[in-house]
Amino acid sequence: MSLKTQLTEDMKAAMKSGEKDRLGVVRLILAAIKQKEVDERVEMTDPLVLAVLEKMVKQRKDSISQYEAAGREDLAAVERYELGVLEAYLPAKMAEAEIQAAIDAAKAETHAAGPADIGKLMGVLKPRLAGKADMGLVSQLVKKSLAG
Repeated sequence: MSLKTQLTEDMKAAMKSGEKDRLGVVRLILAAIKQKEVDERVEMTDPLVLAVLEKMVKQRKDSISQYEAAGREDLAAVERYELGVLEAYLPAKMAEAEIQAAIDAAKAETHAAGPADIGKLMGVLKPRLAGKADMGLVSQLVKKSLAG
């Protein structure tokens, strides 16, 4: 079952069970997916849906930090709930050791040697690790790997 189909089924289940908060979040996700389909005229595959979910997760994390800085715990709590629902649809994140192994394999494959090759290495890693790893962490590890 595709991720988009799973979201639609979860929306129906939330409607039947009366989970209004969860229903609202799932509808937000589906709306973002539909918006991307319309804007880019593409059929949403699982990797594209994951990209939308990751963007939404990043937005929620940013909002939480902003709300906490402003002392709005009530709004931060709403964002935390939405973040929990969003993260449930993302695959389990890779451990740092697994990411490093993927970096080492890609380094050998691309013959990346120094900081000038960061772009080349990230270009290979991004499609492989999208949705499976925090790309900020991947970037840090790549820089560290190529610097030393």
